[in-house]
Formats: sequence, structure tokens, C-alpha cells
Amino acid sequence: MTRTRRFDLIAFDWDGTLFDSTALIVRCIQAACRDVGVPEPDDERAAYVIGLGLHDALAHAAPGLPPERYPELGARYRHHYFAHQHDLTLFPGTLAMLQALKTRNHWLGVATGKSRRGLDEALAAAQLKGVFDATRTADETASKPDPTMLLELMREFGAEPERTLMIGDTTHDLQMAVNAGTASVGVSYGAHGHEAFDAFAPVFVAHSTRELHDWLMVNA
Repeated sequence: MTRTRRFDLIAFDWDGTLFDSTALIVRCIQAACRDVGVPEPDDERAAYVIGLGLHDALAHAAPGLPPERYPELGARYRHHYFAHQHDLTLFPGTLAMLQALKTRNHWLGVATGKSRRGLDEALAAAQLKGVFDATRTADETASKPDPTMLLELMREFGAEPERTLMIGDTTHDLQMAVNAGTASVGVSYGAHGHEAFDAFAPVFVAHSTRELHDWLMVNA
């Protein structure tokens, strides 16, 4: 069957792109820093690290903490996050968007800075198990913006870079797409302000899930 659509593989970031978790992550990073006695990062600094692997995120959020104490800080972050993760929900319209893309026979993937445990629990809580054809997490491969997780998804399906789209809410996601040679779409309702996206030349910036859905139905 001849594929007439533009993209075969569409890869999504998770937090701040599909899952409305940005504010909680910021609060949990701040609480973890308080727990271990280091200065609490402001909202902007804490939000910047969303999408990175945990080690890189902690190094940025708590630059004065000795690396040997990162496991302690990470444990406190996970304590706070897992205590409240079931309060979180998908952004409105996300499930309908994903179902529409499945109907069009796109391969759907997730490329996230979360751990495998964290993503699996989030997928179960959101009742999305089986929706995605493949997923990659930061503890399985290199952290964003390294392109490894996106390259692995492409290899899994035999998708070419020009037939692959990365969608995310941070500059880390868009830089990963640049590094992997794929197109990207930025979403402005997550962790990073959309004014920072221009340097990475996304093909579109969506300001709501509805805008993203409508754009994908015409352009993907």
C-alpha cells in the first residue's frame, strides 16, 4: 500500500506534551531540594529540566549538590512525585488525537526523560497501554537532547528521518529532533516558553491539544 501521508512515525514527549504534569514536577523538584537542604530552584529553573534524564535534571536544578548525593535527591523527588502522580491527567483531547492518528495508521512512539518505571505507571494510570507502538525512556538509552532514543524508534520501524515527526514541549525535545535529522512540532502549553522554539525551526507550534490535533489531521 502506498503511503500518502507525510510522516510514518510520530514520536511524542510525555510530561508537558501529553500529560499535564509540569506544575507537579516543578513542585516535586523544589520539595526534594528542600528535603536535602539545598537552595530551592525557582519555577523557571525547575521547569527547564523537564524532559532531561534524572541525573542531568538534578545537576541543573541543584548545581551546588555534590554528585554523590544525587541518589538522595532523586529518591526524595520520586517520593513526592509518586505520592501525587495519580492526581494527574492527560491534557484535554489527547486520547481523541491519539486514536485519530492510530486510525490513519501512523506508528506512534514515546521518547521521554522519564524512567521506564515512571512511564509504565503513567501509561497504566492514563489507560494508554497498547496505544503506542514503541517507547523509549532516559534510563534505557541516552538522555535528551542526545538523539539515541529517537534513532532507536526509527530503526525499530524502519522509518526514515524525513518521515518522522517529534512532538514536544521543551527545547530538549526540539534539539533532539534536530540532532536526529527529523521534523519537529513544539507545544507551548508545557514546560518551556514557545519563544525559545524558533532556534530549532519546528514546522509548527501548537498552543493547545486541539490546535495540535487539527494540524496533524491536515499536515501529518
